[in-house]
Amino acid sequence: MNDIEKKLLEKISGLHNIPSGAFNIRKDGKVYARESSKDIEIIPKKNKNGIDIKIKDGVKNKSVHIPVIITVGGLEDLVYNDFYIGKNCDVLIVAGCGIHNATCKNSVHNGIHSFHIGENSHVKYVEKHVGEGNGSGEKILNPVTKIFMKQNSFMEMETLQIEGVTSSIRKTFASLQDNSILKINENILTTDNQYAKTEFKVNLLGKKSSVEVVSHSVAKDNSYQYFKSNLIGKNECFGHVECDGIITNNARITSVPMIDALDSNASLIHEAAIGKIAGDELIKLMTLGLTKEEAENKIIEGFLLG
Repeated sequence: MNDIEKKLLEKISGLHNIPSGAFNIRKDGKVYARESSKDIEIIPKKNKNGIDIKIKDGVKNKSVHIPVIITVGGLEDLVYNDFYIGKNCDVLIVAGCGIHNATCKNSVHNGIHSFHIGENSHVKYVEKHVGEGNGSGEKILNPVTKIFMKQNSFMEMETLQIEGVTSSIRKTFASLQDNSILKINENILTTDNQYAKTEFKVNLLGKKSSVEVVSHSVAKDNSYQYFKSNLIGKNECFGHVECDGIITNNARITSVPMIDALDSNASLIHEAAIGKIAGDELIKLMTLGLTKEEAENKIIEGFLLG
């Protein structure tokens, strides 16, 4: 890999070199490197682009990395990745895509990920998206995530889109069985004329299943973000969605809640707050010697990254 590719890989996955254990690195529409381990098997699909990742029962304290990088213009990449996590597992999955486009042609990555999580398993999934490059071609990322959770399973999903992505349509669908817990933390930054659309649809099928979605959005300049959530409670369950947004300049954020309680014991909540940065926050930082722009950026960074 050249320096641009190495830096892009580090941004989205934290990798400086080829990792140990199981991994699949995709570069410019093709497999760059792949390795399975004794506990995690990565199998290429036969009839379409993508892989099956099979994690054995009882695997704990293991990780698998499946980053994608694109450094050419005019590429429209589509992959299907399916994760099969056995029973009683505790694993980390790191994905994400980075696009460096210095051309006048668009670069597109569409990743469709499906997670089948076994009973009593714990999964942390981290997905980072970055766009860069000074070409006029767009950097387009459209992730689809499908989650199927068995009894007593737990999944924590962290998604981060912090710079340079021209447009994205992000869709997440989930079905939860008894006592399963899903936690999602989404952080999105748009600038210039960028566009980001997020849709969540969660079916709470099992007794005492629960989901918590926290979305932090910052829209700057003339960018636009659209957030839609749909919680469907079909049993005794709990669902909570929190959408917080900061807008600057001529930017816009739309939040659309949908809640459907089909059981009298379902408890579903949606909260949304969108507005500009509070003036007293800016003043407090500016008294420390920061310019208004520096103070604004510091507040935004803290808001997105916690």
